Amino acid sequence: MARTSLSGFPEWLPEGRIIEQYVLDHIRQVFELHGFSGIETRAVETLEQLEAKGETSKEVYVLDRLQAMKDAEAGRHSSKERKMGLHFDLTVPFARYVIENANELDFPFKRYQIQKVWRGERPQEGRFREFTQADIDVVGNGDLPFHFEVDLPLVMAEALATLPIPTVHVLVNNRKVVQGVCESLGVTDVEAALRGLDKLDKIGPEGVTAELACSNINGEQAEKLLKMAQIRSNDPDEIRSRIAGLGCEGELLAEGLNQLCALLEEAHRRMPGAVIADLKIARGLDYYTGSVYESVIEGHEDLGSICSGGRYDSLAKDGKRTYPGVGLSIGVSRLVSRMISAPMVQATRKVPAAVVVAVIDETDRARSEDIAMQLRSRGISTDVAPSAAKFGKQIKFADKRGIPFVWFPGMEGEADTVKDIRSGEQIEADASTWTPSAQDLKPRVISVGA
Repeated sequence: MARTSLSGFPEWLPEGRIIEQYVLDHIRQVFELHGFSGIETRAVETLEQLEAKGETSKEVYVLDRLQAMKDAEAGRHSSKERKMGLHFDLTVPFARYVIENANELDFPFKRYQIQKVWRGERPQEGRFREFTQADIDVVGNGDLPFHFEVDLPLVMAEALATLPIPTVHVLVNNRKVVQGVCESLGVTDVEAALRGLDKLDKIGPEGVTAELACSNINGEQAEKLLKMAQIRSNDPDEIRSRIAGLGCEGELLAEGLNQLCALLEEAHRRMPGAVIADLKIARGLDYYTGSVYESVIEGHEDLGSICSGGRYDSLAKDGKRTYPGVGLSIGVSRLVSRMISAPMVQATRKVPAAVVVAVIDETDRARSEDIAMQLRSRGISTDVAPSAAKFGKQIKFADKRGIPFVWFPGMEGEADTVKDIRSGEQIEADASTWTPSAQDLKPRVISVGA
């Protein structure tokens, strides 16, 4: 579990950190297998840049004191352009990064980014004020082919499907479908409709209807929007039929529907069952323009989406050029918190060490340290017993941490021995050649019950 006296700032115990590191390493490997380059951006952005994403001012941790000191030194009043805050996601900083480095980047530019972010919201299960995100994006210069809207959710599906967790469904929609339905129904405040539908799981149909009414969306319009939002299928023909049943039509709707169905067909060809269309997904952020994505863990739908994103065409622009992109983000801390608390997985041990070298006598500690150095030089994580206590206590030291082997230096010319404290088997061993099995070399993360 994450234990902390300050709500919303998770601090994992050593076993939890092993699980988190396993997830991070696994995700990174999948991203790199697909050709994404790793970058890191600064933690601080101007408020002007952060608020380019939409209505987010309540989430931003503003660095008032730091800015006040800078303004006082310069003898000026603070402006929005100069005020700074901690980034609350990695997409907005990435957009700035692209604009500032466009002349040095090769497009389409594929990047992954794994960093902490901060949000000033009410903490609850799976929601933190400080947490780690893992993002992938592809950005083009001027244009970006549609196939990337298929490629990226499948990369995320692969990363999540190969973790020791229950099945993850990648849910997809297309903003053009929702906007097209709105236009056909005569709904003028499309953004309000998108924001309302995006809350369907949280506040239910009645709540959404009430919220839509506040934006002058009448009951008949809301009824059809909710019927659209109830469409969930991976069958393109079914989706087309049910949309037609709404009596809605239009060029934008047809374009979005064609893209959504093309995505489903190609995803089914490459990873059958990985992607499902769910037309209630709207993603309430106003910069998405095409495909939008969310991901839920089967049996853990109460956790909400653990991976989300979409297509954006104008978030990154510098006045001369526009850099359209598509990206998704995994909420790593949200995922890890559920993996630990459910529990879904467990670490095979609490520490990296595979071996503890026993100390026979404090006057002979150097010998134990030399053995440890030999083992470490060969890539075997090794600890040395903290004191020359009775061997039973030294074995207990290893057992408490889940360390599988204890090494005993030979006495009076006798060979060294190593003991597997799980089975009790003890054999002669040479530090220059002995190696634990691949399963014991490093801590592993396994499904509970495995």
